[in-house]
Amino acid sequence: MIFTASFFAAAIVAGTPLLFATLGEILTEKSGNLNLGVEGMMMMGAVMGFMVGLKTNSPILALLAAAIAGALGALIYAFLTVTLRANQVVAGLTLTIFGTGFASFVGQGLVGEITTPKIRQFFAPVEVPLLSQIPGIGQVLFKQDPFVYLGYFLAVFLGIYMYRTSKGLNLTAVGENPAAADVASISVSLYKYVHILLGGALCGLGGAYLSLVYVPAWQENITAGRGWIAVALVIFATWNPYKALFGAYLFGGLDIIGFRIQGSDLIVNQYLINMLPYLVTILVLVTISFRKSKENSPPAGLGVPYFREER
Repeated sequence: MIFTASFFAAAIVAGTPLLFATLGEILTEKSGNLNLGVEGMMMMGAVMGFMVGLKTNSPILALLAAAIAGALGALIYAFLTVTLRANQVVAGLTLTIFGTGFASFVGQGLVGEITTPKIRQFFAPVEVPLLSQIPGIGQVLFKQDPFVYLGYFLAVFLGIYMYRTSKGLNLTAVGENPAAADVASISVSLYKYVHILLGGALCGLGGAYLSLVYVPAWQENITAGRGWIAVALVIFATWNPYKALFGAYLFGGLDIIGFRIQGSDLIVNQYLINMLPYLVTILVLVTISFRKSKENSPPAGLGVPYFREER
């Protein structure tokens, strides 16, 4: 059987880097900025997290380095688009090219290296008492590594933050109508900078999961286009952190289903299987574009530079 408990557990693992990147991009886009540099920030986080982990043998320092690397990439983007009001699409694409080149340069001496035993042990799967014994979902959801549990927590935390706190509502106001938010004495630039940097840090952590836990070794192009899938997942999740959980794990399942089919009696073209995540991404974008509703609409100010003098 292809769809067993072990398959769904593996889908969650494969979807975790997508979840971090998607949550990071949701934060960024809710502030009104479209950052297409997710792939670049993931690559920066992946290489810096791996390098620092290899040099220091510290998983905490590795995660910190990955988050800082992603945030620094986002800082470049924020300075260009918020302060200098550059075109957001061009700035994001430039960040992807920069991040990919940065990772290739820093990681050229790391190819073939693997993470240390201490780091592998730190990120080993941990059973949650009682919850892991729940029939069916126990071994799928609650016999995972600490990074996966952090993903659960962040999705719920960001959902509460965005929908149940005054700061989250201010963020929504900045993304929907920055001029009105400015009139209400909300610091538009500050909100944009803070959430763009936090979004970049989450993307960096998503990249670090690939190099520290999922692979765990350094290889060229380790993200393999996952940053672009995360951008599409933001639309699929309709900018909702709770829906991002489902979307990320769904695409994680699509990413690994080829391995399951290879071990079964089904005969399917491997190239078609490899296309599945990207094919579904296109179908999702087309489907969402036909669902015209306020709930599924992006923030009204998304991609539009804010000029305070034009209020």
